[in-house]
Amino acid sequence: MLFRRTRPVIRRRTALLALATTATLALTACGGGGSLEAGKSLDPDKLTIYSAQHENLTQAWAKKFQEDTGVKVQIRYGSDSSMGAQIVQEGAKSPADVFLTENSPAMTTVQNAGLLAKVDEATIAQVGKDYAPSTHEWVGIAARSTVLVYNPSKITEAELPKSIMDLQDPKWKGKWGAAAGGADFQAIVSAILETQGEAKTATWLKGLKDGAQIYQNNIAVMKAVNAGQVPVGIMYHYYWYRDQALSKVGSKNTKLLYFRHQDPGAFVSISGGAVLKSSKQGANAQKFLAYVTSKAGQNVLATSDAKEYAVGNGVPSDKALEPLDTLEAPDVDPFKLNGPKVIELMTAAGIL
Repeated sequence: MLFRRTRPVIRRRTALLALATTATLALTACGGGGSLEAGKSLDPDKLTIYSAQHENLTQAWAKKFQEDTGVKVQIRYGSDSSMGAQIVQEGAKSPADVFLTENSPAMTTVQNAGLLAKVDEATIAQVGKDYAPSTHEWVGIAARSTVLVYNPSKITEAELPKSIMDLQDPKWKGKWGAAAGGADFQAIVSAILETQGEAKTATWLKGLKDGAQIYQNNIAVMKAVNAGQVPVGIMYHYYWYRDQALSKVGSKNTKLLYFRHQDPGAFVSISGGAVLKSSKQGANAQKFLAYVTSKAGQNVLATSDAKEYAVGNGVPSDKALEPLDTLEAPDVDPFKLNGPKVIELMTAAGIL
């Protein structure tokens, strides 16, 4: 029985390691402002950031940090899962000094491998109490809320689900969309697992497998709802706000529902920043995280087009967003979000 439970995780981990090894990753030298050739060696004299965060935001942080401190920075980009898997594969020989994620499960994977240094307490103190893990081996740098996007021409407010858990009901078959294969959605499932337990999560995932329309990513989910292909979809908030701030081409026929009431569908996912224990530039890496979480760094986030929530103390997020302190998110320690177990359950359900 033990082997049957662990095989899906091993298969998935193997795939992630292969992805991390073979993927073409962008190497950006902030000093020169241009992309290096794929596969070119990293400069050991520069602060190396492995980033799964939005490229424009990471670049803005790195550029301002370099200007303020004179510390030269280079960035390698990838997805949460591939970056996390690559760091674990590289182990103590990783050239990374800093790791930035979009969601916390990938960070927890690296932490559980014993590869992270403690973040300076002064840096931890710069973010809200709910936006740092209990371990203090990484720190929150941004946040995004789970939302239900819906098309009012296809469904009334009275007909909307009261909880994300309602979507497992057969009456929702074919009527909701999700990007189930992505790290964003897996983070949402990790919150369901933490708040509802394994048995209820497995049942909910069966409902997902049997009833949801699966799309490639969150933008595709939003566009499908906008086009009336499905009346509702699960995604993160910022995709909608970014589109609304631009052409509205993918969201003009839609609205957002925040589940609130500590529902697992009100989960707020924390983007993390960490210093690698093996870093040869540990002091500069700590300075970078201190900058990102400072008022200056968080203002870069709040005024960017990322539309994510700022988590720094006293730093207001973009005024267009629903206020973070009104979302009534479930009380979840991000360190406890179990990414490997989520992958195991989703694989067993036939979703991954």
